[in-house]
Amino acid sequence: MDKVFLDANYFVGLVNRVPEINIEILNKRQGFVSVLSCHILFYINNIKVPDAKINTFIDDFNIVELTKDIIFKGLEGPTQDLEDNIQLLSATETECEYFLTFDRNLLKMKFFGRTVITDKL
Repeated sequence: MDKVFLDANYFVGLVNRVPEINIEILNKRQGFVSVLSCHILFYINNIKVPDAKINTFIDDFNIVELTKDIIFKGLEGPTQDLEDNIQLLSATETECEYFLTFDRNLLKMKFFGRTVITDKL
């Protein structure tokens, strides 16, 4: 089963049902997100806790912990944006085959390690 990592922008877009995102992308795939993306989701959408609907949604994902190792690797690159680096490193840490994002700069990379960077599957 393919492992698919959702960048924060893709994860938030999925919750908000952005038209460009097929909500069935995770059918027959394992979904992964950074714990950082959960925080970003609540912050952007001004969601108050507890929220049973969002909790159920998040529970469908494998949450990648933010570790000291990821932070220190992220401080070295590969981009100049720490949040992007945390997302990329979280995807490779969990050996995800795909990294879904709308970030144009990340899409230009096409790959990070063995992980394919794309905006659709």
